[in-house]
Amino acid sequence: MRIGVIGAGHIGGNCARQAVKAGHEVKLSFARDPAKLEALARELGERASSGTVADAVAFGEIVILAVPWAAIPEALAQAGDLTGKVVIDTTNQFGSGPKPQRGHTAAALNAQRMPAARYVKSFNTLTAGFQQQAADRDGPDRVVQWVCGDDPAAKELVARLVKDMGYVPVDLGSTRTCEVMEAPRRPGAVYGEEYRAADAQAVVDAVRDRHSIPPTPTYR
Repeated sequence: MRIGVIGAGHIGGNCARQAVKAGHEVKLSFARDPAKLEALARELGERASSGTVADAVAFGEIVILAVPWAAIPEALAQAGDLTGKVVIDTTNQFGSGPKPQRGHTAAALNAQRMPAARYVKSFNTLTAGFQQQAADRDGPDRVVQWVCGDDPAAKELVARLVKDMGYVPVDLGSTRTCEVMEAPRRPGAVYGEEYRAADAQAVVDAVRDRHSIPPTPTYR
């Protein structure tokens, strides 16, 4: 697949790195210093390039949004028309900018900011360093990347990419019911916590039934 990356910092850079390792092509964009984008593209090799945000959107079958919360309006303005684009939102609501109202999710808010896109939330619950380290695991030790969204086909496409990149995709449902995967780290949430496939279904069931999720698992 062709992946456009808006914001090639810690999370976006790791997503690009793992996508290239899996054989996909990436186009990096959105940096104060374009030279940094060019340097990362050179590091990633022939499957990577850099350009403007509009270039990345035009290039990508999937677009990964990985910018600071306060930069989302600027990034979306530069992105232009997102009609029909599968957009993976990796952001978390830290810093300045509009926040979701009480009882609403950041995913639902961001989906409203790009109504023409096929919005999916993922790659936001774990640090970039941990994601990079965990991407090389095999078998039952593979780490979950939670996914939510309101477009089933878009979520299926994102799940394929997540799997290619070395993780286990687990669907947590819609943008309205995915609060447990959103910041901050707290009891009763999966944000900031490692999960593996064996423990994921209990979380899915709890979210579906609107129950509290089970205690966070620990692993050796």
